[in-house]
Amino acid sequence: MSERPIPEALREELSDWRRWAARAVVLVFAALSGLSVVALTWLGEEALALFYALQARAWCSPLLWTPLCTALVVWAIRRWCPAAGGSGIPQVLAAMEPGQSPHDRRRFVSLSMSLAKILGTAGSLVAGLTVGREGPSVQVAAGVMHHARRWLPDRTAINEHGLMVAGGAAGVAAAFNTPLGGVMFAIEELTRRPEQRSSGLLMAAIVLAGLMGVSVYGNNAYFGVIQVPSLSWSLFLPGLLVALLSGLAGGLFSRLLIRSLTGMSNDRFSQWRRRFPVRFAAGCGFVVAVIGVVSHGATLGSGYQPTRLLLEGHDTTSALYVPLRFISSWLSAWSGAPGGIFAPCLAIGAGIGSDIATWTGHPAATALIALGMVGFLAAATQTPITAFIIVMEMVDGHTMVLSLMACALLASGVSRLLGPSLYTQLAAHMLGLPSGAVGHGAPTTAGPDTAATPPQQPPAPPPDPVSDKASRSAPQ
Repeated sequence: MSERPIPEALREELSDWRRWAARAVVLVFAALSGLSVVALTWLGEEALALFYALQARAWCSPLLWTPLCTALVVWAIRRWCPAAGGSGIPQVLAAMEPGQSPHDRRRFVSLSMSLAKILGTAGSLVAGLTVGREGPSVQVAAGVMHHARRWLPDRTAINEHGLMVAGGAAGVAAAFNTPLGGVMFAIEELTRRPEQRSSGLLMAAIVLAGLMGVSVYGNNAYFGVIQVPSLSWSLFLPGLLVALLSGLAGGLFSRLLIRSLTGMSNDRFSQWRRRFPVRFAAGCGFVVAVIGVVSHGATLGSGYQPTRLLLEGHDTTSALYVPLRFISSWLSAWSGAPGGIFAPCLAIGAGIGSDIATWTGHPAATALIALGMVGFLAAATQTPITAFIIVMEMVDGHTMVLSLMACALLASGVSRLLGPSLYTQLAAHMLGLPSGAVGHGAPTTAGPDTAATPPQQPPAPPPDPVSDKASRSAPQ
């Protein structure tokens, strides 16, 4: 078949106004989703600054302030917007599951949900909880992008699934200033199958959202630039130890979150959480505050400052920093307050790498810290390529590219031996589906306001009474 003449092809391309209108709508909302993450970032930083100012005035203030704020945030979230609790990534996965009606989808992603998530995450940070804002950024940006469906012309090829994939990935791109990480997150976590990859337009939307963050905060890496010297084979054994330990610790962290947040464990604390969720949140906040006071504030907040100091060669942490931050991150997520685990995971991984550098006496401490960061994040989320790209874009030079990739894959492999994927398990729990049922169906190809025919599923277990309105607390 002969090719069409260039003038004819151009005429056909330019005459299709629906195609151009859809492109304009998607790009406008991509910019808005990036700006919404910028707003979350700014408000989160202001909230943390307020908490640290209060802590500086009275070292014991977190013992009262943290549990009080945690209880207030969880009470408000459960009363007005239950699906805004926890991470945000499981909520987006639940919204993308085939068979969800428009009403059910709006329970997880919408403009009002994005606003509630921004305010709730700021509340968690002003409380001093050990949470991050990257998981919430995914739900915030997905809610903004999902709203674009109202403005798309009829018979457009862009559906709700594609918009939510682009929005969720845009949240990662804007939060970490890593557009490549956002694209890979869309493929690795939000779609999980190569044939579900977003189109070039949606990829452009992800990059544009990331550029919104760059335009406001500059082209700076999340933890700055990691300076790594030339590496040698002497790093092999310490690096292997970092990969195995971070994979084991990250897998246990993920398994612990799954059991506690889905109610799989019927212990006394889980029963207390179901009966008195606000009191339980206050209890979690109090223990987090006690750990923070014992660690001289090192475990409070997202962990940005301790991680930055470790990467710069200024280790101010104690020998118990890793286990204390591990427990503090778990309790912060278990409380049900909005907040993610990406930044806490990077902080724990950095601590593991720093400890192994101290134990082995290896001079390339920065390289081991970077390996620990990528290893623990890959193990906790079971998204090794996303973790590798996020940390890789912080490294100055390419000397560690293969090492980071190998560490991410090995740590993720160890984690898979210990349990399933964290986010898909939590999303299945939110929907009342069997374990592992989320993420294996085809995306809906219906129009913006319709739902696809639901696939046949085994009978769903009864919903956990910990949540009303079929929404569960989940981590970031």
